[in-house]
This record gives sequence, structure tokens and C-alpha cells, in this order.
Amino acid sequence: MSDLEELQKKVRKLQSRAGNAKMELHDLAEDLPVNWTEIKALAEQTFGVFAELEAAKRELGALENSR
Repeated sequence: MSDLEELQKKVRKLQSRAGNAKMELHDLAEDLPVNWTEIKALAEQTFGVFAELEAAKRELGALENSR
């Protein structure tokens, strides 16, 4: 598998993880004030996944533009 294909696969997996994290955060928000103590940890986790996704997208864009 080429570097481009591997990076595309990574981005797809991260997009899925980001979507799941977003929904978990949304579900937590809907149930407030229940489990309010989980907000910070879940928000940090969600932030991390989206940061990783953004970095992978930039890397993919750079790789695609270099071809």
C-alpha cells in the first residue's frame, strides 16, 4: 500500500473516531446535569481526536499536492 493510500485510510478512521466523539459529547450535553463531571475529560478527548484529524488532513493535502 502506498503512503497516499495509508494516509487516506488513516484520515477515514480519524473521521469516524471524530464523528463518534462528537456524538458522545452531544449525548452528554443533552443529559446535563447528569454526569456533568465527565464534561472536561470527554471534551479533551474530543479535542484531541479533532486535532489529530486536522493534522492528518493537512499531511494528506500536502502529499496530494506534491504529486
